[in-house]
Amino acid sequence: MAAPAAVMLAIGLWGLHRGGMWRDEAVTYQVARRTVPQIWRLLHGVDAVHGLYYLLMHLVLAADPGHPGEVVLRLPSVCAAAVTAALVATLGARLARPRVGLWAGLLYAVTPLVGHYAQEGRSYALVAAGATGATLLFARAATEGGRRAWCQYGAVLGVTCWLHEFAVLLLLAHAGTLVLARSSGKVWRGWCCAAGGVALSLLPMVVVSHGQSAQVAWLTEPDLETAQDLLRQYLGPTDRVYWACLALALLGLTRLVGRRGEVTLAAVALPLAVLPPVALMLASQLTPLYVDRYVLYALAGAPLLVALGADRVAGVLGRLWPRGTAITPGSPALTLAGVLAVVLAFTHQVPLLRSDRVAGTRPDDLGAVARAVARTLRPGDPVLFLPAHARGAELAYPADFTRTRDVALAESGPASGTLYGREVGAATLRRRLAGVDEVWAVMEKYALVSGYRPRLPTERAKLAVLNQQFVLRQEMVIDRVALRLYVRPIQADAGGSG
Repeated sequence: MAAPAAVMLAIGLWGLHRGGMWRDEAVTYQVARRTVPQIWRLLHGVDAVHGLYYLLMHLVLAADPGHPGEVVLRLPSVCAAAVTAALVATLGARLARPRVGLWAGLLYAVTPLVGHYAQEGRSYALVAAGATGATLLFARAATEGGRRAWCQYGAVLGVTCWLHEFAVLLLLAHAGTLVLARSSGKVWRGWCCAAGGVALSLLPMVVVSHGQSAQVAWLTEPDLETAQDLLRQYLGPTDRVYWACLALALLGLTRLVGRRGEVTLAAVALPLAVLPPVALMLASQLTPLYVDRYVLYALAGAPLLVALGADRVAGVLGRLWPRGTAITPGSPALTLAGVLAVVLAFTHQVPLLRSDRVAGTRPDDLGAVARAVARTLRPGDPVLFLPAHARGAELAYPADFTRTRDVALAESGPASGTLYGREVGAATLRRRLAGVDEVWAVMEKYALVSGYRPRLPTERAKLAVLNQQFVLRQEMVIDRVALRLYVRPIQADAGGSG
């Protein structure tokens, strides 16, 4: 357990301060810094699925009495990833042998997708830790039985599902394991009681989050290419690592079914890696819900299968080696050879890990936007955010916006129980803009596309006033955000440009 956890911790801490937050992290940051009543009020209208995570992060950020930044925001994910690597190792050692656990834990730690979410100020690494812990408890309960074991399993899985409701798909994986193990009726009854308790505890969140489904309206239906991409992410993005791991994973399936009632490692790992993502992809054919991070926890099954296949190879090599030598099926030399193979896989993927730790690799860098505002704007300059969620840079880095005046804001996010605040009506906005000769606009790039028509009247009024009453004087584009200076035509002519 110790070696995979230490490696994962080192990889997670490497380049943790990569730069500014991107918008999802900014949401975590600004919501977690609210009071508990303000967070509770927000969850009734938006982001209920992340409610428990926001409350946990509220405690984390409150522990820093100063001004917590990106590193503090991401540290829980780093620690959770290290715990998951240790749990993967424990699962492999318990159901197979210690070297299988060691290899699987190390493989998990060096997987680029794991390293990516280990450095995200979001819930997905914590969900992966909870799901792997629940799987370990499930394997124990299915093997040893007992009411207490099933209660512990249900409690851990229930909390994990409250961190993100799609963790409930883990129940499909565990049911698949019981089928492959040909478990007794007693085991099935114990699991059904635990699963029923988890499902019942999750009902309130399901009801509330269903009413907030418009938040994921941007998702599209996954296709075969999506599935192939996820498989590559699970086994290794680079060609050499991918094909080697795929071959070993297939070898790991050679003992998928053991004796009746026996829970084999392959019977745990295969359903874990396959069933949650496949179920979410199939459901997304009706209502798009799939994103790879929603099933990050399922990745734990892949390194377990790869390590199991490597153990099969090591066993064959040990038996084929000439007698009288130090090489036997259980030889430490073979264990060391497997560790060196993981190191080789890591070196192939170092460029991917390195590139993931530089500013600008996420969809956007709100820190860069905020720094540009601090450098460029003067005290009292009016600012317009189009659409309203472009205000995320201000909410994440308020110090860089202290000199500015938010023209459209009527009530702040914490006061209004919203993420980005409540804006004034279209008529009020027009009156406010009538009194300014220049305005800075923080705009999403898609709002610049010809034909863009916002749904809300205030957003349409912003766009109409800028296009009809102002001309563009200056522009800076930072990732998906444009910072634009608009001036009235008379000032543009006096300045000699237009």
